[in-house]
Amino acid sequence: MGRYLIEPFDGSDRYATERYRGAAGRNWWSCDPTLRLLMRRHLGDGYAWAEPHLEKLGALMGGLVAASAEETDRNPPRLEKYDKWGRDVSEVVMPPSFHAARQALMENNFTAPEFAAEARANGADPAALAAAWTYLLDQADVGMGCALGTGGDMVVSLAEKHAPEDVKERVRQIFANGFYSGEAAQMFTERTGGSDLAALEATAVPEGESWRLSGFKWFASNANGSAFVVLARLPDDAVAPFLVLWERRDGTRNGVRIRRLKDKLGTRSVASAEVEFTDAEAFLLAGGGSGTGLGTMMKLTNASRLGVAMMGVGVARRALVESLCYARAREAFGRPLIEQPLMRRKLAELIVEVEAAQALVFDGLVGPRLRLAPALVKLRASRLGVTAASDAIEVHGGNGYIEQWPVARLLRDAQVNPIWEGGDNILCLDVRRAMVKEQAHLPFLDRLRSAATSDLVHARIDDLVKALEAWQALPRDTAESRLYPLAQFMADVYAAALLEEQATWGLDDGRKALVARLYAEAHLADRGPLRGIDAPVSAADDFDVLLSGALA
Repeated sequence: MGRYLIEPFDGSDRYATERYRGAAGRNWWSCDPTLRLLMRRHLGDGYAWAEPHLEKLGALMGGLVAASAEETDRNPPRLEKYDKWGRDVSEVVMPPSFHAARQALMENNFTAPEFAAEARANGADPAALAAAWTYLLDQADVGMGCALGTGGDMVVSLAEKHAPEDVKERVRQIFANGFYSGEAAQMFTERTGGSDLAALEATAVPEGESWRLSGFKWFASNANGSAFVVLARLPDDAVAPFLVLWERRDGTRNGVRIRRLKDKLGTRSVASAEVEFTDAEAFLLAGGGSGTGLGTMMKLTNASRLGVAMMGVGVARRALVESLCYARAREAFGRPLIEQPLMRRKLAELIVEVEAAQALVFDGLVGPRLRLAPALVKLRASRLGVTAASDAIEVHGGNGYIEQWPVARLLRDAQVNPIWEGGDNILCLDVRRAMVKEQAHLPFLDRLRSAATSDLVHARIDDLVKALEAWQALPRDTAESRLYPLAQFMADVYAAALLEEQATWGLDDGRKALVARLYAEAHLADRGPLRGIDAPVSAADDFDVLLSGALA
């Protein structure tokens, strides 16, 4: 029996609210056939060993972590600026819901070294399992994904190369349970800077084997983290990354102050703040006393774009599940929404787009390490998170606009993903850099040719080659202005080819071939004069097949 009072007008089945069960409370592994397909492919013989772990993880993400995310969103972190004596402690106080979720996640941490070693011993790819872990987490809480995953690999990698031995040991202790255990932070953005490193004002001067760093960072996510990578300007005007910890080598408090927490639209479970450094002890994460570590840091930053892309596809998947659940339960005009032709069109398109973005992200994380992949994948997946969440609100109607329902938070959380790790324009400039300086489009085109199977997609690969040749001949400013549509075309062909490759795996009775065809027809086909009425998804049978593989 529910805890609510029965009202006089509740006699109709339309008020049977127990039918409106959304994503929360479900096992997100068991109800996701597309994720199971990817894991069967990428884990191979290790799938049998991994499946019980994934089953447990799916219940955790859909249960405690999802519920904690809602509570943390309502009761976000707060700043304890001073202690009772008026001394600056700059302590970020996280809510109990955050700690409960974090503890459970660390107890089931697929990114931990011990788990990775056990996975390898049982024939399972740790990278594939880590991707599944973050994919499920991001469906529950993008903010938690940021809080755990921001820059840990960068801190550890750069510290191991450049930090003094005693500092290396401190970093090892902080991240003993993997990159996600230590809660790192990247502090690049300043009031004058953003993506423009030439405007950077934070400075560092040498002091023995350490440095004294001073400056002000305007938007620092995960300000309560344990280790920071901070960009600052050297005396020779070069820019370099530095490691800053909360305590100095001698155990005293370092010169790090949090001015205030940001009152953000979403991702409230990660504490973002304005952070001031005043003669903070710092360690240069570069070789030879110059800014040569900046290139290494930028490579790690480029790789972390795939993490943000995963946040986008995680939000999109959650939006899809919420939409399907609601459309099954909500009735209008005498039948459920999911039986209405226009709603079936919207849901079918959302299923196809989510699986295309999923294919892109997993190929970037588990497949060949293509230089062009992070920028292209983030460009597509982070934007899809916003549009999918908006679609989910529309499916829910007025309920979707209410914070008691789950999809309003999805839209608030998704909106930051196109900004984190570079907006669309910055990503496009990185695509140009990769092609012009590294000829990165050549292995990218090889990957497309090896994955594609249809005449349509192969024809568009040929068109892409021609487009790239024509683009290279354009004047510089004109070429830059054309980067966005060019990058979109590259992402379209990339996703279509990957879906066709998945169809050759033979793991889903031909359903993925339908998804691949629908995506290619929607994005790559010339639909001709009947494009207004010749929709790719027209038959009811197509929708039923799509639905069967989207939500179990």
